[in-house]
Amino acid sequence: MRAAVLREFGVPLEVDEIDQPTARVGQVLVRVVASGVNPLDTKIQAGKAPHARIQLPAVLGLDLAGVVAAVGPDVTGFEPGDEVYGLGGGVGDLPGSLAEYAAVDARLLARKPRTLSMREAAALPLAAITSWEGLVDRAGVRTGHKVLVHGGAGGVGHVGVQLARARGAEVYATGAPTSMGAIESLGAVPIDYTSTSVEEYVERYTAGEGFDIISDNVGGATLDASFAAVRPYHGHVVSALGWGSHSLAPLSFRGATYSGVFTLLPMLTGRGREHQGEILREVAALADAGALRPRLDPRPFTLDTVVDAHRLVADGASDGKVIVDIDG
Repeated sequence: MRAAVLREFGVPLEVDEIDQPTARVGQVLVRVVASGVNPLDTKIQAGKAPHARIQLPAVLGLDLAGVVAAVGPDVTGFEPGDEVYGLGGGVGDLPGSLAEYAAVDARLLARKPRTLSMREAAALPLAAITSWEGLVDRAGVRTGHKVLVHGGAGGVGHVGVQLARARGAEVYATGAPTSMGAIESLGAVPIDYTSTSVEEYVERYTAGEGFDIISDNVGGATLDASFAAVRPYHGHVVSALGWGSHSLAPLSFRGATYSGVFTLLPMLTGRGREHQGEILREVAALADAGALRPRLDPRPFTLDTVVDAHRLVADGASDGKVIVDIDG
């Protein structure tokens, strides 16, 4: 089969013929139709993501949507012909989705949302699981909460906005001036972080009380700002990028709490994989109910132009999730 292979960090992916995998115990063989490109994929390719624990040579690609071609022993719930999606590989020793076929642990998959195309479904897994683990599992987002999503027009952020709204929260989101329209179209109140200080938007939108939940998808100084903008006592900050050195004093003085999210952990350790499949089933139900839809970059890419897709994402020049069409 054809696949995009990373043979050396910092060099472009090579499209080559490699052996087609087979479905082993507990695995599903998926004919990949579409693969989503994330900033993490480009960092892995550049050798700037040691936490992904990639073993070279490697097939990259975290997100996938496709059709079940075969099921291995001890697999229930999937049959050949089923349309599925998931966060199936591309880290550790798990081959990714930039290939015509991928053998994926069945626990990491779910049926594709019926109302979404393969391309749309391939845009969701990493973003949706990250958002769900933070907003639902850690923070318990619900009706009555005021939620602030940092990077509300980004790949993870725009899914988090929709997820929080679907669960009844009042949602605000930060972004650059060019993203205000996109944030507003998602149903959130847009906040231009370049012209509005933390103190100003906390006063304007919470009467100085702070937000019940803050979802940080940016890291660095933005996470520090989150500690200063969260509601005292009952507020909760969640971040998928809390890897730097941060002072907890602002959070502690508010009596608030913090949770980190590391979405790759089940793939790297084998623990908790069932929950990622459960999350994807919940997300599919939201999508089919019309409550969640990904934003896609309109430009087409294939395996033959995967280097261009990676470059677009690495340069931060995409307008929505970049998708590589693998088959069909």
